[in-house]
Amino acid sequence: MDLSYILNHLGEERETYRGAVSPPIFQSSIFAFPTVAAFRAAFRDELRHTTYTRGNNPTVEILRRKIAALEGAEDCLMFGSGAAAIAAGVLASVGAGDHVVCVHKPYSWTRTLLRDLLARFGVTHTFVDGTEVANFEHALTPATRLIVLESPNSMTFEMQDLAAVARLARARGIRTLCDNSYASPLNQSPLALGIDLVAHSATKYLNGHSDVVAGALCGSAAIIREVFRGPYMTCGAILSPHDAWLMIRGLRTLPLRMQRIAASTERVLAFLQGHPRVARVYYPQAAANPQFALAQAQLRGASGLLTLELRADDIAAVERFCDALTRFLMTVSWGGYESLAFPVAAVHPAEAPLRPPGALPLTLVRLSIGLEEPEVLIADLDRAFAAM
Repeated sequence: MDLSYILNHLGEERETYRGAVSPPIFQSSIFAFPTVAAFRAAFRDELRHTTYTRGNNPTVEILRRKIAALEGAEDCLMFGSGAAAIAAGVLASVGAGDHVVCVHKPYSWTRTLLRDLLARFGVTHTFVDGTEVANFEHALTPATRLIVLESPNSMTFEMQDLAAVARLARARGIRTLCDNSYASPLNQSPLALGIDLVAHSATKYLNGHSDVVAGALCGSAAIIREVFRGPYMTCGAILSPHDAWLMIRGLRTLPLRMQRIAASTERVLAFLQGHPRVARVYYPQAAANPQFALAQAQLRGASGLLTLELRADDIAAVERFCDALTRFLMTVSWGGYESLAFPVAAVHPAEAPLRPPGALPLTLVRLSIGLEEPEVLIADLDRAFAAM
């Protein structure tokens, strides 16, 4: 993969906009045609021509081409959020009476889509432990049309053997969709392993600057056209030209950011492992991870997202830890230039009757390592542990 070409040149036909090194923002909702014949030809294929920005836009198209190339895909669509990208991939793949198999701890809005929204329209689902391929096979029914994966997931980082699940699905004519947000295209290539559709919350590493909410969906030209003609054009959850331009800027530094984040995470991880206040560290590349061998085989590199299970006497101690952090900003999301902390206790009910079986422990705190010096982050964590 020629990263420097993809990130700095692919799709940027500079001769068409006066040699500008940074592409212009085509902030236009509509595009004009000199003749009826030209208008008619464009209208027949809005995926490839610019008629109305809800369908295609020159700035967004540059970004589509870059992300498709990063994923090794024939085509890509950009959405207003990762949730929209996943929803479009699912909606294009199922209909009333169909069945979906999904990993049992997916992104929360993926779970909501299957459990609450699609169930209203006769689409059934089964959540399975995706760490064993046999669990997928046992969950399949004659009505199964889609398997939804997230490898690794974004809280406890369970992985799926993507090649094995893809073989299982293709032998039965079942489509597969994988959320690849955690790894980024630099560290994992689900399409090369046989997966049909790859989704991203492009808000995270692909943009990397915490100023855009976006989603990407990559796959074959045929499937992407199917998505475009269906949920993409119908639901209209598009990415704006300005946000696409910001993402093109963000992509320029993706390899450098991921290298720095991985190196810093290794230093932070070494500090956390064995710390008396840490009961467990969830991280795919941690040697204690029961899926360490799969992580080594399937991932090309490390991410900056990890989760601590604190040794805390009560939730108040977890809150003291988080409140004492000054260099980790406490917020949702992850994958930006800044380091972040996300305590499960902030958003999940503590009351026992409201907590379903298998709910995440309230002592979990997810950390997203950013671009700060690792020594600064370690010192901040050390002060927070002392405050517990």
